[in-house]
Amino acid sequence: MGAGLRGTGYARRIRDATRGRVVAVAEPDRWRRERFVAEHAIPADRAFASWTDLVDAGRLADGAIIATQDAEHAEPAVRLAGQGYHILLEKPMATTEADAERVVTAAERAGTMLAVCHVLRYTPYTRKIRSLLSEGRIGTPINVQHLEPVGWWHHAHSYVRGNWRREDASGPMLMTKSVHDIDWIIHVLGEHPSRVGSFGRLSHFRPENRPEGAADRCLDCAIEDGCPYSAKRLYLSRLGAPGQEVWPVSAITHDFTERGVIAALRDGPYGRCVYACDNDVVDHQVVSMEFPSGATATFTMVAFSPYAQRQTRIFGTAGCLEGDGVRITLRDFVTGEVETLESTRHGSGGRHDAADEALTDAFVDALAAGDPAPLLSDGRESLDSHRVVWAAERARHARSVVDIALPGHGREVDILWPPGATRDP
Repeated sequence: MGAGLRGTGYARRIRDATRGRVVAVAEPDRWRRERFVAEHAIPADRAFASWTDLVDAGRLADGAIIATQDAEHAEPAVRLAGQGYHILLEKPMATTEADAERVVTAAERAGTMLAVCHVLRYTPYTRKIRSLLSEGRIGTPINVQHLEPVGWWHHAHSYVRGNWRREDASGPMLMTKSVHDIDWIIHVLGEHPSRVGSFGRLSHFRPENRPEGAADRCLDCAIEDGCPYSAKRLYLSRLGAPGQEVWPVSAITHDFTERGVIAALRDGPYGRCVYACDNDVVDHQVVSMEFPSGATATFTMVAFSPYAQRQTRIFGTAGCLEGDGVRITLRDFVTGEVETLESTRHGSGGRHDAADEALTDAFVDALAAGDPAPLLSDGRESLDSHRVVWAAERARHARSVVDIALPGHGREVDILWPPGATRDP
């Protein structure tokens, strides 16, 4: 369900490298649907314009991949689970905590496998870091610093002009972009945080920061050539570039010519000035976490950076390590020696380091064996990671620290700090 960039990528991996076969598709965009049908030789009666039509057709396969827009994750997941499908669900699993719980409950009731696309768990880099920690190479982990440099143009594309620009349409940016990262920290440390706080806001991409002389659209703007967020520069410069027409250009047009891009920028949302959009998600945020073991972690998401790999430092009692998604530098406090390790990379690479392919392989292997063992998280575990994000958002809006108690382990309460402080929503 959903034949955009993510759905198409998963399907191609199934076709090319696994024991799976793609037998049906639901996609509202006719161009994408027809391309997908041709690529996978799908019969006409198995190609649907909406996910509801696919569900109404009855069970057509062993598993389903849900790669629709965020607001259309929960309902198809619930209905597919009820039909006995095993499900690979794009993150976020739902736009509300109640819907996410409904998805997990539906899968558990049906006895079907539910895997959320926490792809960072599947990178060779992550496996290597977890191995180093389990071997005690840095002693007991005490603190994690984790950075997601979103990239100035990527943020403008997806979170100012694009589909994830508004909380009421998809969710807070910490969920739509960075639940990956919160889940990754939890996965690496092997425990869920017990307390969380957060700071962040929409600071720059606001009407009051609009430069003098700027127009509502980049094509009409007298100062466009000096703007870091020029849509004209961003999309026209990608034409003919290997892989970059697929993304980000395909998000704005299917006509990969200068004329096609100009037409899209003239009339579509991606041609708007970044200071004249209807966006409301944050452009920078910090999350602070404390874990039951006493370890602490900070996560930073920032728009104003290169489009780069995530960067991490982990400090332990006997050593520390620093990584950039590929290379890990480890310092031993006893010997003083510094060791540099390269995590093995397979497949096409990219910011997810071929983890999309590894996740797809694991999903198909789990279906073929009837055993969830190849999957690195289940629905309940993913829900717990999502709950941390929702707790962080409550902390940010309430200007408080939130104690997190997962269901069955006590209750969640808001702690105002300093004592006697008042909420200011």
